[in-house]
Amino acid sequence: EVQVVESGGGSVQSGGSLKLTCTVSGFQGNDYDMGWYRQTPDNACRLVGQVPSDGDPHYSESVEGRFTISRDNAKNTVYLQMNSLKPEDTGVYYCVADAGGFWFRDRTPCNHGVDYWGKGTLVTISS
Repeated sequence: EVQVVESGGGSVQSGGSLKLTCTVSGFQGNDYDMGWYRQTPDNACRLVGQVPSDGDPHYSESVEGRFTISRDNAKNTVYLQMNSLKPEDTGVYYCVADAGGFWFRDRTPCNHGVDYWGKGTLVTISS
């Protein structure tokens, strides 16, 4: 059984930083993509970024230059370093994993369209 577990959410002021961690278990090998979504306060599900098993991460325009996704295949872990945070970055952040080899996209509601989702971690940015 594949399990996805996020950690590291919290509350910070605008301009601050947070780092989220996600660990995946249950996959055979490392040939799967990982990524992050944000569920906004109005329940839209926005792709933050995606990283393939052996390639460079891709980001949504809204976070490009501020967020960094990194992956450690030896630990089955992906990280989301968030800098220069803005109030509009507020939401529940979900880590996802899928072996389908396709590009992720916005999903509303969350928890569909990508095979495996974590339970989410809340990030709150105050102005």
